[in-house]
Amino acid sequence: MLKVAVAIDSFKGSMSSTEAGEAAKDGILRVWDDADVTVCPLADGGEGTVDALTRGMRGEFCKVKVFDPLGRRITAEYGIVDPGRTAVIEMSAAAGLTLIGMEERDPALTTTYGVGEIIKDALAKGCRNFIIGIGGSATNDGGIGMLQALGFGMLDERGKSVPYGAKGAGCLCSIKSEEAAVELKDSVFRIACDVKNPLCGENGASLIYGPQKGADPEKASQMDAWLGHYAAMVKRYHPEADPDYPGSGAAGGMGFAFRTFLGGTLEPGIDIVIEETGIEEIIKAADIVITGEGRIDRQTAMGKAPVGIARIAKKYNKPVIALAGGLGEGAEECIAKGVDAIFPIVRQPVSLEEAMEPKNAIKNLSDTAEQLFRALKTGCEM
Repeated sequence: MLKVAVAIDSFKGSMSSTEAGEAAKDGILRVWDDADVTVCPLADGGEGTVDALTRGMRGEFCKVKVFDPLGRRITAEYGIVDPGRTAVIEMSAAAGLTLIGMEERDPALTTTYGVGEIIKDALAKGCRNFIIGIGGSATNDGGIGMLQALGFGMLDERGKSVPYGAKGAGCLCSIKSEEAAVELKDSVFRIACDVKNPLCGENGASLIYGPQKGADPEKASQMDAWLGHYAAMVKRYHPEADPDYPGSGAAGGMGFAFRTFLGGTLEPGIDIVIEETGIEEIIKAADIVITGEGRIDRQTAMGKAPVGIARIAKKYNKPVIALAGGLGEGAEECIAKGVDAIFPIVRQPVSLEEAMEPKNAIKNLSDTAEQLFRALKTGCEM
């Protein structure tokens, strides 16, 4: 019996990881109806991580009211797994760029407070282990908002809480930890972080990622200075704090906050997902591995989910085929990283909007998987 492991990342705006995997499975079974096809939800720490890990680990989803990046109340979702001790959180559920309009983007004002509220809710439910994806943020506050929600006093020269947003980092004069949630002392934080930027400087959070969050060059430079001040203040209380540690600048400085205040470890997101969901054992037992994501390009080759899957597959000499909504510059670099072949799923000239329509994307992925396995089956029968 042919065994197929399907581990496809989400096609953002079109299909979740599970929907993409099921679409591929449907196409495969049209051809090879007795194949053993296992769909493994996949993510790399960004959008879809909560869904992939919670479903993959048979956990439960929880909802909680939190602040969005501008302090408006919204409902955020996170997962609890293992059983009831591990919380799986996406920072973007409370502080994501997609939660605010283009005209609202201003990282001098946006806050991570809602992320702290999610963590606090999970602590109240008994969770002491945390897996947190920090991609897609709208913030540049160095994690100050999150720390405030968790009870840390981040105070200005008058002893008042600093304002939300990156400007709060520039006002910081003292830090109080006496009222921080006591449960944090017994908690372990694994942070899915795929960037290596330091907190400050020309490759830091503000200058590299500030513009996409709404900062013009002048404001980005100002925010960089604010975070520099913040780092200097933090070192007074935590001499071991290292703003230059790779990943400290991730998500507007959340990497720095997690490492310094919560003892978090920064790890590649795909490694966490593979380890926690047991995908490796499924790949080890498979005859062929199908992976992919919405767009495969040079960034994919730099360590995103499909290449992470290919790396595991090659440990066991398994063939790897990637399916993509579209191919970009550098897609061929994935071949050197263990992907044996890449196939785009769009089957005729259409607009991007049409290609991304969920029903079209699902059909295109399923039909492409079908044709791929027709070719494979023909080769096996020759």
